[in-house]
Amino acid sequence: MPIYTVPNLITALRLIAIPILPVIFYFPAPHTHEICAILFILAAATDWLDGYLARRWQQTSLFGAFLDPVADKLIVVVALILILQSHPSTSMAISVIVIVSRELMVSALREWMAEVGLRASIAVSMLGKFKTTFQMSAISLLLYQNPIGSIQTWKIGVILLYIAVALTLGSMIIYLNTAWPALIGRSNHH
Repeated sequence: MPIYTVPNLITALRLIAIPILPVIFYFPAPHTHEICAILFILAAATDWLDGYLARRWQQTSLFGAFLDPVADKLIVVVALILILQSHPSTSMAISVIVIVSRELMVSALREWMAEVGLRASIAVSMLGKFKTTFQMSAISLLLYQNPIGSIQTWKIGVILLYIAVALTLGSMIIYLNTAWPALIGRSNHH
């Protein structure tokens, strides 16, 4: 399968958006936060789109399977850093630390499980999908920052972020629980 497929090109566009996000966020012009939120929402939508197209057109590839989660995690981490830097607080810092730590831990756990031949046993859970939905919604609103009429996007974003953090911890516990027998050497696969 060639790497120059439409799904992989969509994923590459998400990677290109990563350094553009902070440039726009800090650009001294009006509406930059709104533009960042729209860019982030487009990136989140393309994450779904590239996976859908790869499966639909039978263009899944090892390159895409590697690049897609990397692009997802990088844009989330960059957006969270921008949000934390623009509104520093203990609760925001803890939320960012929990989300980033979980992403690093689960990525490392998946890599290790793949090495020991147990990758399939640590598939994405439904809780993980809910976590992603709340997380992407929260980040979009927190990047936007400004009220839309009477809708307080920042306050709603913070509430959604706290829900995402709770779901993040829950999904991390599920992953660890699933992997625990292999981690302590009680698996038949070595």
